[in-house]
Amino acid sequence: MNSCFNKIVLVIFVLFFLVGCKSKNIKNTKTSFFKDEVFACYYHDKFNGRNTASGEKFSNNKLTAAHKKLPFNTKVRVTNLENNKSVDVVINDRGPFSKGLEIDLSKKAFMSITDDTNKGKIKVSIQLLE
Repeated sequence: MNSCFNKIVLVIFVLFFLVGCKSKNIKNTKTSFFKDEVFACYYHDKFNGRNTASGEKFSNNKLTAAHKKLPFNTKVRVTNLENNKSVDVVINDRGPFSKGLEIDLSKKAFMSITDDTNKGKIKVSIQLLE
């Protein structure tokens, strides 16, 4: 009976130790990969002042973005794969709704990572920020 009890205590201790190690690794991670080699576009100025799906007023002068599935207030780092420039944005809207596009950036965010301001979309990677 005592041997069985000792084994149970040992198993519980090991489980708590493993859970503790796992949570420490997660806390130390600053970014985590989400999507690679997807396309980003930017909002037209006509959306300035309109409500986003989260209820905020949209502004092309803020560092925000729309995504179809990521929760509102999720912070993501979007990196242009051509020049390695990146920008951190907050998800506050839903979209884009055009086929082949993964994320819709505010104009300020998009222009901060592109070298060609005449482009309407760029290939990016997306990382989740903690």
